[in-house]
Amino acid sequence: MEERRIPVKNQEFTVRIEDFGKNGEGIGRAEGYTLFIKDAVPGDHARVGITKAGKSFGYARLIEVQEPSHDRCEPACRAARRCGGCQLMAVRYEAQLAFKQKKVEDALRRLGGLEIPVLPIIGAEHTLRYRNKAQYPVGMKNGRAAAGFYAQRTHDIVENDDCLLSPASHRIILNKILECMDRYGIDAYDEKTGKGLVRHVLMRQGFATGEIHVCIIVNGKYLPHAEEIARELMAITFSENGGAVPVNPGSTERIVGISLNENTERGNVILGRNMHHIAGKETAADRIGGVQYEISPLSFYQVNPEQTKKLYDTVKAFAGLTGREHVWDLYCGIGTIGLYLADQAACVTGIEIVPRAVQDAKANAAANGYRNAEYYAGAAEEVMPELLEKNRKRRTEGGQPEEKNIVIIDPPRKGCDASLLHALLALRPDRIVYVSCDPATLARDLRILTDGGYSARAVQPVDMFPQTTHCEAVVRLERTESI
Repeated sequence: MEERRIPVKNQEFTVRIEDFGKNGEGIGRAEGYTLFIKDAVPGDHARVGITKAGKSFGYARLIEVQEPSHDRCEPACRAARRCGGCQLMAVRYEAQLAFKQKKVEDALRRLGGLEIPVLPIIGAEHTLRYRNKAQYPVGMKNGRAAAGFYAQRTHDIVENDDCLLSPASHRIILNKILECMDRYGIDAYDEKTGKGLVRHVLMRQGFATGEIHVCIIVNGKYLPHAEEIARELMAITFSENGGAVPVNPGSTERIVGISLNENTERGNVILGRNMHHIAGKETAADRIGGVQYEISPLSFYQVNPEQTKKLYDTVKAFAGLTGREHVWDLYCGIGTIGLYLADQAACVTGIEIVPRAVQDAKANAAANGYRNAEYYAGAAEEVMPELLEKNRKRRTEGGQPEEKNIVIIDPPRKGCDASLLHALLALRPDRIVYVSCDPATLARDLRILTDGGYSARAVQPVDMFPQTTHCEAVVRLERTESI
């Protein structure tokens, strides 16, 4: 049998793109050899050049689209290919949704070995200007301050002061900061040397309120001319809803606070631990449904408020609350999901390992008048068993029936810690609602939970991040009484 010849770097081929890879790259075959091709769309006939070749597959760059796919469209952003943040911006939105639906289904089947009904994905009405958070790396270009985004798999800044996923007001803020840096001779941070001062600009915005908080991340303990810069920023005026998703068209965008974050560590972590308040409020307020939240630069908060309401409504529906349940909000952050459910629950207990987030959650509960919500700092697998035992003892001594326990878990992309999953299996809550931002780790965790006595009844994908490959999913799990 003749051995297949492996292509070499810079060799060119014409290929038909057959499918998507998990990261949104196109998959094509050159003489039977599999290639992953960034910026290619299934259905394209394209000329590609090899960039890296292994024994069984390789990578290639898109040189020319000779016949475009019917799913290809013109990217709205001029920096789309160079930036790489919007991996699917050249793909029609309907095809983006189909890709994400399949991504969830394939992960559950192939990685988890699970056959679970997956409902049709909930798409977004607005696919641009939907983000309430943006973080721009800052660098020096030709002797002046510049900002944008890192090119894919690099730390080279692609200049772009107007990300089309963020409100247009962010461009005005960013350019004012860059202008002040040049005027006052403030250098940007250089990752290669570890020298320079301004590293990132982080903006968080409440779409329902119009409130914007600006955080400047610096390689040091102070920012020269901080008060003057703050005054200029606070004086900025914007046109009404100047480019954000119109969750509340009547809200007027305005900067309500400015802070400084101290990060002197080498590496790619954006925020340091120490915050310094410069002007205005320390947070920005937002509303999801009828619940208002105060969001600090360090808070976890979903970046797409329009889709967040759909996500949280799905969680509420899957929780099946009647007003008699005890809701356990694990990885609770600033309390967003638990407080959204609090009006239909007997009580809510949130557990979060970050103490500052717990403080914010308590403040948010008080601000919204929820006296049935309590928050604790610590690892959920350690705190929850202690609290459950106390509650059971108290109810037994008081002659009260045991509550139904509903657990909501919304872990980071890496999924749940194995110790938490095993703790849940030992505690046996009546229902678990799992909110996931990564189908692969979701499949892994669901395998453990289903093997441990839970049945996954439904999966609802929600597109929180149009133009990108990321997808959220909500899963309803019921306890299997026979185990």
